Amino acid sequence: MKWSIIQLSKFRDKGLTLNETVDMSELKEVDPEIRDVSPIKVSGKADINSDRVTFHLHIEGNLVLPCSRTLVDVDLPIDIMTKETFLLKSTDFGEMDEDEVHTVQGDVIDLKPVIRELLLLEIPMQVISDEAREQDKLPSGKNWEVITEEQAQKVEEEEEKKVDPRLAELSKLLDQNKNS
Repeated sequence: MKWSIIQLSKFRDKGLTLNETVDMSELKEVDPEIRDVSPIKVSGKADINSDRVTFHLHIEGNLVLPCSRTLVDVDLPIDIMTKETFLLKSTDFGEMDEDEVHTVQGDVIDLKPVIRELLLLEIPMQVISDEAREQDKLPSGKNWEVITEEQAQKVEEEEEKKVDPRLAELSKLLDQNKNS
């Protein structure tokens, strides 16, 4: 997934078609949460101009991550459509209005670091296995338990309704004033 600018200039009018499988197992070293990485399929095309190279990529594969509740392996499918532009002249950077713009370091364009970054950004904050979703029982321990947002809201509403025993007499006075 590396090309020199000279190699890419040969495809200037034709365009470059990509259809490769990349080994991204180094992701396991970058993020210890990643337990396994399938071979990543990268397909798409590259539009090559004299001042920039734009890659239209479709990235597919699977990551294996631990379930946030049970720590069992969860297969996370990855399917990313992206457009990455590499500027051959750094002076054009201010004129670009595209989302992903990269400058070329030296005279080689390497897509592997870009793909690594995109894969890491696809990892959700929490991964929950199908079995954990189906279980109604959430994890708990001594003096603690995990509750849903709805349960937390109910607990909060109940606490608001409770009157501090020290202020119970004042509460009665307020109720009397409202009734009169």
